[in-house]
Amino acid sequence: MAQSTKPESESTINLVTDILKTIDREREREIIARRFGLFDRKETLELIGELLGITRERVRQLEKSVVMRLKATAEQHELPHLVEFQARLLKILSELGQVARVSDLTAKLGTNTSREEQARVSFLAQLCPDLVVINEDDNFYHSVAIKKVHDEKALKTEVAKLVESIKKVNEPKPISDIAQAANIADPVHAEALATTSKQLATLNKRWGLVKWPAVNPKNIRDKIYVILKEKGKHLHFNEIAVAIKDSDFKRKDVTTQAIHNELIKDSRFVLIGRGIYALKEWGYERGTVSDIIATVLKKENGPLHRDEIVKRVLKSRYVKETTILLNLQGKPQFKRVAKATYSLAE
Repeated sequence: MAQSTKPESESTINLVTDILKTIDREREREIIARRFGLFDRKETLELIGELLGITRERVRQLEKSVVMRLKATAEQHELPHLVEFQARLLKILSELGQVARVSDLTAKLGTNTSREEQARVSFLAQLCPDLVVINEDDNFYHSVAIKKVHDEKALKTEVAKLVESIKKVNEPKPISDIAQAANIADPVHAEALATTSKQLATLNKRWGLVKWPAVNPKNIRDKIYVILKEKGKHLHFNEIAVAIKDSDFKRKDVTTQAIHNELIKDSRFVLIGRGIYALKEWGYERGTVSDIIATVLKKENGPLHRDEIVKRVLKSRYVKETTILLNLQGKPQFKRVAKATYSLAE
């Protein structure tokens, strides 16, 4: 038997159409198609009620009744081609970690990830006896799971454990560390669970709370911070611009000038050389070279040899030695008290 060459989206359209044909009444077919958005955008109870000349409540009752009948028929393996479709979903879900967002599941099924295609996959998954569908709300993305692994309540409990573990760790960590903290044996399954949560985000293979800029940078400043944090060293603003363009960030079309402007404004970043920036949290302080010299002398609380001053300033500034010496010799706030030895002027 020749293998089908039909696109996956065409396959789901045909499957959904065949299932709708098992519904005797045209009005009920119309309600299901419109409520689930199987061929167009999803419609409200009110809108469908106005279209069909019935109340909103009656639309809701009919929708619930038809879905229950379809599920009962599916339990008897009597819905056309659903057994085969469920087998495909089970295989994909097993590979993804037993649970997946509908968008990811749809992408694995075929190249078409349109809203209507996702709606069809979700509708079919709801009818599959061995699957459970998690509807989208404030905390969860629209997802599908293998029922024998987790029902809806158990899945949400496991996700809550992940969220609490991340809060306790209080910094982005690889999923293996978070899974261990949450007592979830399989890191692949833990990551699959994490993808369903709107409270969590990931970047560079580390997971954290969605409100943390380190895993969910929302603006240019956050992206700069993530780049410097990941590199672990000072960078020129041109290097930061290149790193952002090469990153996994959602929006990477940022101009070098915009990056430079944000580096100047944000107190998290310290200019330590010509166009070179570092993170303040690394121990750097804002200020000119002469400011840093003054800080060094204040901490010493006495005179220092110029070589020692240069050595200490270079720990916090990426400048030439001559720049330090020119500031030391040319600023009135410093005075030479002995050969090549300086202190603060009174």
